[in-house]
Order: sequence, then C-alpha cells, then structure tokens
Amino acid sequence: MAHQPPYRPLDAQVIPRFAGIRTFMRAPHVTDLAGVDAVVYGIPFDTATSYRTGPRFGPEAIRSASALIRPYNPGLDVNVVESLSIVDRGDVPVSPGDTERTYAQIEEALAPVVAAGAFPAAMGGDHSITLAELRAIAKRHGPLALVQLDSHGDTWEQYFGQPYFHGTTFKRAAEEGLLDTAASVQAGMRGSLYGAEDLQAARDLGFTVLTTDELRELGPAGYGELVLGKVGTRPVFVSFDIDFLDPAFAPGTGTPEVGGFSTAEALAFLRALRGIRLAGCDVVEVSPPYDGPGQQTALAGANVLYDLLALRAIGGAPA
Repeated sequence: MAHQPPYRPLDAQVIPRFAGIRTFMRAPHVTDLAGVDAVVYGIPFDTATSYRTGPRFGPEAIRSASALIRPYNPGLDVNVVESLSIVDRGDVPVSPGDTERTYAQIEEALAPVVAAGAFPAAMGGDHSITLAELRAIAKRHGPLALVQLDSHGDTWEQYFGQPYFHGTTFKRAAEEGLLDTAASVQAGMRGSLYGAEDLQAARDLGFTVLTTDELRELGPAGYGELVLGKVGTRPVFVSFDIDFLDPAFAPGTGTPEVGGFSTAEALAFLRALRGIRLAGCDVVEVSPPYDGPGQQTALAGANVLYDLLALRAIGGAPA
C-alpha cells in the first residue's frame, strides 16, 4: 500500500487535529480506509468485568498517554509512521450491559477494516472484547495463533453463570474454531486460583501455558524462540492484558495480581517476538479510575501498543 507522510490528512473525511479530538500518537482520525495500513480503535466496554470496573475509559487514557510517543522505535529499529500509514478510527459503538450485542457491534465495525487488509489494533475495554475481534479477523485469515501475555488464562467455562465474560474469552474462541490452540502460547499466569484445574483446563484445550515463574526462567530470548517455533508463518493475534504487569507498575486494572513483571521486562518479551506475522492485536484491562497520579498504567498500555505496531511494521502482513 502507498504510505502517507506521518500525520498528514488522507482525505476530506479527516477530522483536523486542531478540532480537539485526541488520537493515538496524534495520528489522523480517518473513516476512509484507502491507503491505510494500520487502524487503531477503541472498544470502551467493561460490562464483563468481575471485580473493578473502569476499562471503558481505557481507550481515552491510552490515547492521552500516547501523545509523547515519537515515531522512531529504537528497541525494534523502525520508524513506525514511515513504515505504516496509521490512523485512529475512533471508538466502536458498544452497548453497556449487553455483551452479546456489543460483540455484534464490534464485528460489524471491524468488517470493513479487515476487508481492506488493514491491521486492526484495539484499545480496550475488558478482555471479553477479544472474542469479537477474533471472530472478525478469523473470517479473513482462518484460525489464528494466539500470543497472550496475561496473568489469567481466561479459559473458564463460565463466570457468574455467564458464558461470555472476561474470564471465558479464550475457551469460547477455541470452541468456535477461531484459534489454532496448538500454535498458541499463554504466558504470565500467576495468582490464586479456584483449583489446580484452572491452568490444566487451558492445556487441555491445546494451549501452551507458561506461569510467571516459567516465563522468568525462560527469559525474553527463550520465550521468543518458543513462540516463533509454535506460530511459524501462521497469522498471529497478540492480546496483552495490562495485568501481566505487576500492580507496582500498573495499578490501574480490574484484577491485579502481585508478583508480575516490570514495564521494561514486558517490552523485552514483546521485542523477542520479532518476525511474527501479526494479523491483529489488542491491549486490554486498563482501568484509569485505579491508576496512579502519573497515569503509569495508561502510559504502559500506550507503549505496549506502540511496540505491537512496530512488530507489525517489521514483520509484515500475514500471507
């Protein structure tokens, strides 16, 4: 695709930056997808949270925190906005209190993005939203390899009696054939569980599951080697739950778990994925009401999304 110079309006449908609309990395807010490589969008939905609500405000906070991010990513040696024509398409419509209707709205909103061959990068929102994203993207690419950085596997059968919840996302995705679980890796699992079977349930579905201790022992290089060996040339969806980070680094999340990773460690694990063929990604569970006075959780989320865009830039689109 032809690339546009950074931040230059692509067409008459661009809302000018001086109009007071906050966008990710100050990218143009565009509705027309002609010539667009990557689409950043928000999903302000948190009905499916189980403890602390607030991720509906995550997209706004991530956009605000991204204002300082500069185009060149030295960790991955790529100028993101020169390599990709990136736009912010705004927030998709959601229906608070109605998860399944929201899924339909997300799928409808993503359909033209996927059809245009653009890379969808979502800002959540709670982790239930990923199921709708996977449905939309799998229609183009078939079953995806999942790379999940999270402290929870989200593979319960139900939670609070509900089959569609932020703790059931990847059980439903596996059941619906949206994922190639044999090529998928969940990493960072930690915290108290209802039983030992919680982790085993994910392994029974075919996922490779790494606890926090196992991931630390592997280190970034070993993790990257494991993931790249699993996913091969398959299209990959990366889902980054901000609670992968220790609450000392990311207090603004709904289900914090102690004993997690620092922001620096998280970026090292992401950068070890160099070469994967990204078909989509999201950063979820940023809950601004519980963030610190410096908004460190939102800042972490913005930089994680920036690195995911950089991974797409250097890895290219799936075949």
